[in-house]
Amino acid sequence: MRIKPTLFLYAALSIFPVSAQGDDPGEPPVKAPFLKKEDSLCVNDWWNRPANPIIDLKVPRDQVVCFGIYTAHKGILKLTAQLYPLYPKESREVRLELEKDGAWKEVARQRVNDLGWSTTFRLENWDTASDIKYRLLHGEKASFEGLIRKSPDVKEEISVAALSCNSNQDRGLRPEYVRNINHQDPDLVFFAGDQSYDHTEHTAAWLKFGLAFRDIFRSRPCLTIPDDHDIGQGNLWGENGKIARKVEGNDGGYFYHHEYVKMVERQQCGHLPDPYDPAPVEQGIGVYYTSLLLGGVDFAIIEDRKFKTGPLGRHPMKGPRPDHILDPNYDPKVIDTPGLQLLGGRQEKFLAAWADQREGVRMKAVLSQTGFCGGAHLHGGRSNRLHADLDSNGWPQSGRNKALELIQKAKAVHIAGDQHLATVVRHGLAEFRDGPWAFVVPAIVNNYYGRWWWPEDGKPGANPIANSPLQWTGDYLDGFHNKITMYAYANPDEKRSAITAWERGKTNDPKPMDGRGDGYGLIRFRKASGEVTFECWPRFADVTKPDAKQFPGWPITVKP
Repeated sequence: MRIKPTLFLYAALSIFPVSAQGDDPGEPPVKAPFLKKEDSLCVNDWWNRPANPIIDLKVPRDQVVCFGIYTAHKGILKLTAQLYPLYPKESREVRLELEKDGAWKEVARQRVNDLGWSTTFRLENWDTASDIKYRLLHGEKASFEGLIRKSPDVKEEISVAALSCNSNQDRGLRPEYVRNINHQDPDLVFFAGDQSYDHTEHTAAWLKFGLAFRDIFRSRPCLTIPDDHDIGQGNLWGENGKIARKVEGNDGGYFYHHEYVKMVERQQCGHLPDPYDPAPVEQGIGVYYTSLLLGGVDFAIIEDRKFKTGPLGRHPMKGPRPDHILDPNYDPKVIDTPGLQLLGGRQEKFLAAWADQREGVRMKAVLSQTGFCGGAHLHGGRSNRLHADLDSNGWPQSGRNKALELIQKAKAVHIAGDQHLATVVRHGLAEFRDGPWAFVVPAIVNNYYGRWWWPEDGKPGANPIANSPLQWTGDYLDGFHNKITMYAYANPDEKRSAITAWERGKTNDPKPMDGRGDGYGLIRFRKASGEVTFECWPRFADVTKPDAKQFPGWPITVKP
């Protein structure tokens, strides 16, 4: 097996020098000049920072390797080691060992980047036919051990756990998710974005995310892609990587320093398969859109936000914000103006080529951050009706249609997150129900910004779904006049305020409830029949028990 380590650009240290202080607190630190104080808990003299609510960074030195996360694709293993911040005098080297014939053997060493404290190993000629144990080592005692699973080629069913939106309103770990997902034992885990809600403190929040979920992805491949909150923005329209001048980002681009954005993508995406076209966008920000072939299921991983046009100045204002339309009588054609981008030409080219790739492929799926329609009516509260949300991929409509045509050409399903509200829709292009199926999974934690599918007239759509326990199914036009057929939705219910009070310690009720709508998706790909089953599990369901129930309306089995 030939080893080829990935070398990441280390020049960031000349821009953001770390402290020269050692463990002796008497030595004066040298400050690092971050432009907007990004990642301030984990740079400069980080050990002098006061305690913070995210995570204790001053761990025992035999615990500084927080986690490893990996994918294996077409003979290439990508494995990222994520460390806690290191003191200046500590080694910046991580060692990778593999177990063979009962003995551990070192196969590679990598230097850790002080900006983000991660590094990625890239091993070619990887043996996908066997389970192989690995461990990441630092210093004399620190280690993290996991398992690289063999490819599940012989399995007739490939399953994927999908999660999104890990709110910082709940600082606890996630043992209920770890228990359930490990019990269901999926072949792949997909985190669709917003792993961090701490905006300018990504490293600390990413470490907390890893603590919560590392026992899920310790022993199976995992895909993580960043969304807007991960890079410090409430919403993101990346416009090919330009600089955003507004903190809201609605003028398009990235508001925080490009080295911070690159750090986030290095931490979250370094372990993904090599990008289809690695040419960076503006500011030298990289791209990660790519594909992963696992057990005969081909997953396209795309970037919803990076090339999308910002709404400010792009259409006649119809609301207090350029991304919110409140007037139900507006003409949706006026906002689909010429020159707007959604996925952009580069990703459309990728999807077109990927759709035609069939060698070793039995089924296909597209993974991204958010859905290609307006799938919610009420935002943030039962009294806040939003007719159209330009943060969704329902806009621009022409870009949405092009993306869906390519997904449909591939005979793929679409899986995403971001919306906090779990939905299953079938898109329409020329007609209702002639487009691809899409499953938007619920939020991991949904106690601060709920969304509801709640048609204003309170009526079912045309041709409602037979035998559904839900009242608002069938054919609808969303706020952009996109055709969608709603099959299932998981609205928060009236118990939501009680659960929020429980979670914040304002009630003595020891029993959590499921009325908030948070949870996760489990997607089963059955290669023999070509069918896909969408499962949607509430956060506090215990799937180890025989009476565990999914959200009403699920499971749903479709054939792309």
